[in-house]
Amino acid sequence: MSLPAPVLRRRPATSAGQWPEQVPELLRRIYCARGATGMGQARPRLATLLPPHTMKGIDAATALLAEAIASDRHILVVGDFDCDGATACAVAVRGLRVLGARRVSHAVPDRAVHGYGLSPALVEDLAGLQPDLLVTVDHGIACHAGIAAAKARGWTVLVTDHHLPGPTLPPADVIVDPNQPGCEFPSKVMAGVGVVFYVLLALRQRLRAAGAVEGNGPDLGRLLDLVAVGTVADLVPLDANNRALVAAGLRQLRMGQGCAGLHALIEVARRDPATLSASDIGFAVGPRLNAAGRLEDMAVGIECLLSDDATQARAIAATLDAINGERRAVQQQMTEQAEAALATLALGALGPAGSLPLALCLHDPDWHPGVVGLVASKMKDRLHRPVIAFAPAEPGGAVLRGSARSVPGFHIRDALAMVDARHPGLIERFGGHAMAAGLSLPAERLAAFEEAFLACATERLTADLLRAEILSDGELSGDEFRRDIAESLRDGGPWGQGFPEPQFDGEFDVLGWRVVGQRHLKLELGYAGRRLNAIHFSGWDECEPSPRVRLAFRLEPDDYRGGDAVQLVVIHREPA
Repeated sequence: MSLPAPVLRRRPATSAGQWPEQVPELLRRIYCARGATGMGQARPRLATLLPPHTMKGIDAATALLAEAIASDRHILVVGDFDCDGATACAVAVRGLRVLGARRVSHAVPDRAVHGYGLSPALVEDLAGLQPDLLVTVDHGIACHAGIAAAKARGWTVLVTDHHLPGPTLPPADVIVDPNQPGCEFPSKVMAGVGVVFYVLLALRQRLRAAGAVEGNGPDLGRLLDLVAVGTVADLVPLDANNRALVAAGLRQLRMGQGCAGLHALIEVARRDPATLSASDIGFAVGPRLNAAGRLEDMAVGIECLLSDDATQARAIAATLDAINGERRAVQQQMTEQAEAALATLALGALGPAGSLPLALCLHDPDWHPGVVGLVASKMKDRLHRPVIAFAPAEPGGAVLRGSARSVPGFHIRDALAMVDARHPGLIERFGGHAMAAGLSLPAERLAAFEEAFLACATERLTADLLRAEILSDGELSGDEFRRDIAESLRDGGPWGQGFPEPQFDGEFDVLGWRVVGQRHLKLELGYAGRRLNAIHFSGWDECEPSPRVRLAFRLEPDDYRGGDAVQLVVIHREPA
């Protein structure tokens, strides 16, 4: 099964704009290539945050919360079982408590028992808590049945969410979601944790106006470490507003501030808080939180984030680290099974040419429903086409849960909506974003769904969309392979979705190589009279590297070697 090589393209090279003298020319060029022409756009501060008042429903939401606080009513925060949902839950609980709420509890669905979001089954299990006000975070916009069940019990329901709504809104008392119809809030790409943080900002403003808090009220900025982690981990685009939130949270964590749970997770992930980056959150901290929701119960992760005791937080973080190790093993096994299925598909029914469908549905009755999203993501990255991976919602169950990942230009939630409109009743429920979505359907409908989904993909996907593209910030000169340059690139973010981390390309002589850890390739390179170290993770393809190669890479400080050492982290390698 051969796939076309990625297209390597370069971003426009200009450094026009207004820049302080201390900003290196290389960093200016990188910022400009991402649409920034000054430090206010490249590294926005909290002072530039969009005001909350344009977010539809936020005034009604703060009125509900203020009344509940004043009347000492029971507020129940219901989170979600991913990192965004866990951090959003912790932000809501911590924020409401410092704003004066005395009766705040929290809950989170168990993926295997309740399914996604506020379901009728979860409402049934929460009935004993007898909440007066139920607040959803990072979900709710698609939870029609669950919200109806909560309303039937006489509960007031406030939805805070960021997902795209369906054709009708759920019967909540108030909805705060920047993507709901009629919302004029300029940023539509906030994570769930960002939305609930904004609700708290507006609530503090209301309480301040009413004289219900001392002075200006409590410092909600203390919650930004959690906002940063949830925003980065949810892979939402880092527009200027999100970058301001993430940058502030990273500054807290680098200074040793923030909650005990996050510092314990940073420690167990063996990252240096002083140089913590958005990439560290995405690849080390976030996965350890997410693992709890995938294999166990996200209540463990939320407990870690709500702990103020360093010893307790370390113990919980160690548990999460162990769960994450188990998750990696399950993911590796499932990914190998998916690759074997794809090889059989390409060499069998589709003929010797090894062609694959434009979009893929993968299923195994023994797969874990909490890990299918990671398998779909891995296969999407490898094949550069939309992939949906399915697993039984429960062992031997008749309902499948699917997790979808897509490529730029193919809106996966809209594709599911098209299938649902054309084939009513085929999908039980679905929701998500442009690049990621989830759905459930009866197992006997999988073949019909696959046919309908492929028909949609055939209509909407073009050859260009199915060709992977690597965007480079150009070549580095020989004297730019320096530690200070690498540090300026690391610290020049936050980098992430929509504001990608700098990466470069060039041709190098291979002076030496060795395999480490079975799958990783260490390279010694020659470039402009310099000897450079490089690592290509999962880059060993059982073939000796060409003597001269073209690489796409990131330049990073080599903290293992220390001193002035740098290393190239290879993203793509091909013969020169």
